[in-house]
Amino acid sequence: MFKYEENEAELIVTYKDEIIIKHHKRHPAFYLGTGNEDIESYRGNFKIEDYIEQRIGLRKYEIIDNRIKFYSEEIELIVEFTEVDGRAKINFDATEGYNRFWMRVFAKEDESLFGCGEQASYFNLRGRNYPLWTSEPGVGRDKKSLTTFYADLNDRAGGDYYNTYYPEPTFVSSRKYWLHADTFSYADFNFKRKEFHELFFWSIPSNVVISFKNSFLDLVEDLTAYTGRVPKLPDFLLDGVILGVQGGLDKVKGYLNQAREAGVKVSGLWCQDWAGIKHTSFGKRLYWDWKVDENLYPNLKEEIKELEKENVAFLTYICPFLLENESLFNEANTNGFLALNYKGEAYKEDFGEFLCGIVDLTNPEAFNWYKNKIKTNIIDLGIKGWMADFGEYLPIDCVLHNGIDAKTMHNEWPVLWAKCNYQAVKESGKLGEIFYFMRAGAHGSQHFATSLWCGDQSVNWEIHDGISSVVPSSLSTGIIGNPYTHSDIGGYTSLHGNIRTKELFDRWFEMNVFTAIMRTHEGNRPSENFQFYNDEDTLKLMSRMTSIRNDLKPYIKEIISQGSEFGYPVQRPLFMHYENDENTYYLQYEYLFGQDLYIRPVLKEGRDIQKVYLPKDEWVHIWTGKEYSGDQIIEVNCPVGYPPVFYRKNSKFIDLFESIHKKYRIKGDVYEESI
Repeated sequence: MFKYEENEAELIVTYKDEIIIKHHKRHPAFYLGTGNEDIESYRGNFKIEDYIEQRIGLRKYEIIDNRIKFYSEEIELIVEFTEVDGRAKINFDATEGYNRFWMRVFAKEDESLFGCGEQASYFNLRGRNYPLWTSEPGVGRDKKSLTTFYADLNDRAGGDYYNTYYPEPTFVSSRKYWLHADTFSYADFNFKRKEFHELFFWSIPSNVVISFKNSFLDLVEDLTAYTGRVPKLPDFLLDGVILGVQGGLDKVKGYLNQAREAGVKVSGLWCQDWAGIKHTSFGKRLYWDWKVDENLYPNLKEEIKELEKENVAFLTYICPFLLENESLFNEANTNGFLALNYKGEAYKEDFGEFLCGIVDLTNPEAFNWYKNKIKTNIIDLGIKGWMADFGEYLPIDCVLHNGIDAKTMHNEWPVLWAKCNYQAVKESGKLGEIFYFMRAGAHGSQHFATSLWCGDQSVNWEIHDGISSVVPSSLSTGIIGNPYTHSDIGGYTSLHGNIRTKELFDRWFEMNVFTAIMRTHEGNRPSENFQFYNDEDTLKLMSRMTSIRNDLKPYIKEIISQGSEFGYPVQRPLFMHYENDENTYYLQYEYLFGQDLYIRPVLKEGRDIQKVYLPKDEWVHIWTGKEYSGDQIIEVNCPVGYPPVFYRKNSKFIDLFESIHKKYRIKGDVYEESI
């Protein structure tokens, strides 16, 4: 399946008649070198500087059967090309003593790239480079914005377009191949050059895998066959919204009753303060000793049973950090289950006005201890889901049980954390009944993280960190095999003058009808920001939108099943089904919800008319019933509660979509439900 073509000073390696490597003595395909990194960290934010001491191009080569020796006068790299399970596998064996590695993959000028984990600023990666290191992504994430300026000034936490919770050296190409580099080391994928993609690593990958397929659906199916797939989401998530509320049992049950009396379909209560509250200058934080706060949530196990009788699930929160000098910290410290500092003491990470120990997940005994805490402290209570937070925080200067440098383990840490949660659920026999959602990730999250959420967006309309950013975030993780993603309805981070408005919440809510999971969040400063339970009009909107979600249940159930069976994302880029439409490769704020619903969320303040590009097909506007031929830009009215949504006229769910149109259609110039 591999061919080696030599033309003068050039070597071309093809696989299945597709060029993958193009080497020239003046432009080598491989480089080895040495470098020294300098990493500063502060509360999950990392400043990385890399000083390259030498970069040596391996200009000469010699073909030896299925291997090629690339070399210079003093060093050599043996590159072995094999086919495994219908995929190209490239293995490397290099002269020792080099800690920097560059590989150039052949590119076409009009090629588009997607993936590399979660990318919130740009879905199409072409024309930029992407450092791959898990971290807090930053507040604002745009060096031209005031939000980012103040976040950098006050907290060293402004971030940039490439900062991400979930980095992964995996991408999908418009040439219909996926590429994965088998390493968790720091990497930087550069897609700026027309003729090649330069992949840079702090270590030589174990291998690089490349797989070509005939369609993007086949690509995702093949990629997730390689990574593993998650179980199907629990059915209760199809029954309405999860209300993110807190304040104790009486208060959250009051919010539940208020919402249900307003006609809101509620599937669960997410009470992140189940373990208690800790107030800081940042806002309302949690008490990181992961057991029930009996004052806030008395008799919780029995209360959960009563909620289940009303078809309401109870959800909570946990992370792999333990508040110093509290019960779980002391137990872990006594048993040697915490990561250490260089003095041999428990390492304490600063989370902003409180310190925490780190459960050392590289220690099998610590891993099993914490897995069992998840079982006994959460699952045994009858809890049906939780936020598994803070997988990206592993400090680089802690000492781990397995003896591997924390810098090397840093990008792998989110997968260990996901695996800990996964095994707790699996060993309890609850896969498919219980789920958890994570923001941090890496290669392996496709199997071990039952779902993702997009992280802590600002409560505003900013492109790089507000409501807009959750669409490319979901598309980028979905295209590399994470089918179930969602976002905090209304956003989370309220800092530097960002205050959530009613309009923002309403627009976020109507968008999340068309995602895998609907879940609200009060944010880090609940009292300063808009909350649904303070507004009758928003409760009416929530009633209407959750009713639409409920009516769509047969369709959503099918596309959820496609996620676990084939790895197909629930939110799909347009080109997954319209690959011959060149325009679709450059769109990142619209998506297909499954194959048959087209969604263009309203992502700008004060907008009631939206331009929409429809790909080539026959489409019906769900609110008016007006039919459109695709391959054109149209304008539609989009008052709150009526986001631009279209269904395919040739869908097998046409009867369902038509029934929803009849029930919620627009009558003349008045937007109202039919009776």
